[in-house]
Amino acid sequence: MRANYRMQRLFVPHDLAQGLEIEADTQQSHYLANVLRLGEGAQLLLFNGRDGEWLAQVATVAKKRVTLAPVTQTRIQPEHPDLVYCFAPLKQGRLDYLVQKAVEMGAGLLQPVITQHTQMSTVGIDRLRANVIEAAEQCGILAIPRVAEVVKLDRVLWEWEPGRQLIFCDESAETNNPAPILKTIPSRRLGLLIGPEGGFSEDERRQLRALPFVTPIPLGPRILRADTAAVAALAVIQATIGDW
Repeated sequence: MRANYRMQRLFVPHDLAQGLEIEADTQQSHYLANVLRLGEGAQLLLFNGRDGEWLAQVATVAKKRVTLAPVTQTRIQPEHPDLVYCFAPLKQGRLDYLVQKAVEMGAGLLQPVITQHTQMSTVGIDRLRANVIEAAEQCGILAIPRVAEVVKLDRVLWEWEPGRQLIFCDESAETNNPAPILKTIPSRRLGLLIGPEGGFSEDERRQLRALPFVTPIPLGPRILRADTAAVAALAVIQATIGDW
């Protein structure tokens, strides 16, 4: 069943079941009561990434406290997406965009990766997770991607899961069309690696191309910014060998 985009959706960490009453946090309570001006009996949709989606009613409204009562389940919890999305962190505004689009397009695990040309050495993991939740709320997503701690590229490759193919976008590829290459990948357990604004170094390209579980692909004849390349790569993968 597709998401209902006409109703307010809210992520809550609490268990969801008929007969329970849950308390929205302070920020959510303010938003529901003072921004949306929802009164007692108003309806909205709740999800927690575990129990599917629930139609709920506003049970009580106080000055700084709103309680919600799940009424009936509207959608069951789907399987968690399996696509591992590895990316070099970008500047904040573009990083927010990159994370949101990855959630919308079916990433299951977001793995920030430090490469030789990565410009951002620190990443606000809490901000990334907040962006994940916001994208899930807006786009009807129930299976919330996990966000891993930042690691260096060498460690990602050393600890890579056996049987999972890693696709990386190589701007030095000799061809322009990624589809024929993608169609040769036998595994449907996939990962995607997006480089930094300066691209991968030559040493990193050689390292990646030497690994049996890595498949380099082009992204057409144009030079794309890292955040644009991320969306383009996710789209072509999902359309060619993913779940589209």
